[in-house]
Amino acid sequence: MTMAEERLHKVMAAAGAGSRRKCEEMIAAGRVQVNGHTVTELGVKVDPETVQIAVDGKPLRFHQRHVYVKVNKPRGVLSDIGGDARGRRTVAGLVDLPGRRVFPVGRLDLNSEGLVLLTDDGELAHRLTHPSFEHAKTYYVLVQERPTAEALAQLRDGVDLPEGRTAPAQARVAESLPADLKIASGPQTGVWLEIQLHEGKKRQIRHMTAAVGYPTLRLIRWAIGPLTLGRLAAGESAHLTRSEVASLRRAAQGERIAPRRQSSGRNTRPPRRSGSAPSRRRNAPRNRR
Repeated sequence: MTMAEERLHKVMAAAGAGSRRKCEEMIAAGRVQVNGHTVTELGVKVDPETVQIAVDGKPLRFHQRHVYVKVNKPRGVLSDIGGDARGRRTVAGLVDLPGRRVFPVGRLDLNSEGLVLLTDDGELAHRLTHPSFEHAKTYYVLVQERPTAEALAQLRDGVDLPEGRTAPAQARVAESLPADLKIASGPQTGVWLEIQLHEGKKRQIRHMTAAVGYPTLRLIRWAIGPLTLGRLAAGESAHLTRSEVASLRRAAQGERIAPRRQSSGRNTRPPRRSGSAPSRRRNAPRNRR
């Protein structure tokens, strides 16, 4: 059962199909369909956000459904919804949601890019962002050269920063990027890392990579839990499908669902210069910023 499931007759009544008793009569008479299948059993529970309910073949309309929109935030755009005193662009200008008050789930700093979820579902947003629920966020991070095994081990074990030690992360060199990931123009020369975090402190990845000697050149968030950017280009947005909403709800209830990742087969390592050996960085100085 998902966190928003209710008895079918209550959902129908809330949508204006009739009184609860009348809705029970409709169900018993075989007049109600859920996702195209006739339901006659009383007491069935459904989530109106993820199923299609019809009476006599006519879909019910729900006026209080939550809004879920994913956005591919470009660099130079704020994650905020409200206006900016300095006149900078925000993700609010990338979506058209008249009359709906939404807020961002998983903010990104000004120079980072990638997935931001906009919704008015406060409970789901809380469960996806609060560190106590430990939902993973997946990033692709461009650094100048391939980190040493020691540097990667530091990222995995946790990095000591002035504000404290970071939680362990999953970090590896990405031999290829997801096939669906559309990279906007900008820096691409270097080595891409795939980093997965279960916490999200301000500029955390940038501080972590700088602390081990490999400052971040570019940062793209690919996934929040099971939700990925898909094929959204920079600046594009899309309403979540029912299956995407259902996956997020299951994840919010504690099921661990990995984001879908397709290998493109593209080699993300920088080409070597002819006649030169790959650089080694065993004792790189730490660069905090």
